[in-house]
Amino acid sequence: MIIKKFQGNTETEAILLAKDELGKEAIVTNVKVIKPKGLARLFKKPIYEITAALDETPPKTELSRRESIRAMFKDNPEIILDDKDDSKGLLEKDKSDSSVENAKQLEERISNIASLLEKQIKAAKENKIETSEDKAEDKKEENKEEDNKNECLALVKEQLLSNEVDEKYITQLISEIEPTLKKDASIENMLSGIYQKIVLKLGKTEVMGVTSGKARFVFFIGPTGVGKTTTIAKLASKLKLDRKLNVALLTSDTYRIAAVDQLKTYAEILNVPLKVVYSDTELKDAYEEMKNYDIVMIDTAGRSHRDKQQREDIEKLINAIPEEQRDIFLVLSITTKYKDLIRITEAYSEITKYRLIFTKLDETETLGNVFNVKLLTGAPLSYATFGQKVPNDISRLDAQMIAKQLLGGSD
Repeated sequence: MIIKKFQGNTETEAILLAKDELGKEAIVTNVKVIKPKGLARLFKKPIYEITAALDETPPKTELSRRESIRAMFKDNPEIILDDKDDSKGLLEKDKSDSSVENAKQLEERISNIASLLEKQIKAAKENKIETSEDKAEDKKEENKEEDNKNECLALVKEQLLSNEVDEKYITQLISEIEPTLKKDASIENMLSGIYQKIVLKLGKTEVMGVTSGKARFVFFIGPTGVGKTTTIAKLASKLKLDRKLNVALLTSDTYRIAAVDQLKTYAEILNVPLKVVYSDTELKDAYEEMKNYDIVMIDTAGRSHRDKQQREDIEKLINAIPEEQRDIFLVLSITTKYKDLIRITEAYSEITKYRLIFTKLDETETLGNVFNVKLLTGAPLSYATFGQKVPNDISRLDAQMIAKQLLGGSD
C-alpha cells in the first residue's frame, strides 16, 4: 500500500496531482484545509491537503479468452502416439491417468455453462417488453417450456457465432439436436445434448503411430509460415526423449535456407540424423537408407495452394513413399481467415488425405476454425501447438476440450 499527501490551491487540484502520480486507481482517504497563521492569513488563501492511497496488489481478474485457451491446452496430457485402443467411445469415461477430464469434472463443467445460460435467459426475460400475451394468465405451461428451449438454443447459437463457428454449421447442429430435445428438458440437459453432438462431430483424434518392424514416414505439409518446422522439432523431441524411439529428420524445404539451418540445429541437439532431398527421386533413395528407423519426419516447403505445379511437386514427394508406411499432416494456423482455410484445405485435398494440426492457438481468442475445418474436410484432428517452446507447447487435440471452449466454458 502506497500512502502519500498532496497539496493544491483547491481540493480538485490536489486530487488531480494524486491521480497523476499514483494513477486513476488511487483513493482519497482524507481532505484537510490548511489555513495560514498570523498576519499571513490576511494575504494568503488556504491550502488543500489530501491523503491518497494506492493498493499495489494487482486485482484478481478472470482469464481472457485467449489465456483460457492456452491454459486449457497447456494442462492437457501430451499423448504423442496412438494407443491403438479404438474400443473407447468418445463420450465414455477414460479411467487412465491420461484422461483429459473425468466424469465428475465433465458434469461440473456442463453445470457451470448451464448456469451461465440460465442467467442470460433470466436477464433476457427481465429486459423483454411484456405483450398482452405475456400478461395473459391462461398462457399454457408448454409454451413457456418451448420459449425456454428456443431461448437456450438462441444463446448457444450466439455463443458459437462469437467463437467464429460458420453459421451454416451452427444451423446444421441445431437442426439435428432440436428434434431430440424434450419440451420440459432442463437447460443443463439441453446443453449436455448439444455438447455431446459437438464432440461426436469433432470425432476421434488421430495422431502418429508406430508400425512394428517398419519405419513410418511422416509428412508435414501446408502453407509457409504456419510453423511446420517448429512443430516437427516438438514432436521429434517428444518421440526421441520421452518414448526413446529411433527418429530421423528429412527436409525438402530447400527454398528457405533458414529452414534447413533451423532443422539442422534441432537435429544436432537431439543427436538424430538429418537428410536434405531435392526431388522425389532423392526421397526414394532416402527411403531405402532410413528403413531401420522407427519414425522419419519430413519437412516440406510451404507452397502456395494456388500454384498447380507446386502442388504437383508435393504430390510426387508423398507418392515416393509406400502408402502403408506414410502419414500426412496438414499444418494450419488457427489465425488464418476461414475463407483462406477453405481454399487451402480444398487445394491439399486434391493431393492427398491428411490429418489436421492447428498452430498458434496462443494467438487467438476463438476456436471456431477447428470445428469449421473439421466439418469442411472430414479430416481427423490431431495436434495443437500454442507457443514456440520446444519440446513443450504442443498437445493432442481433444474433442471434449474444444466443445467446452466453443460453448463458453472456462476453468
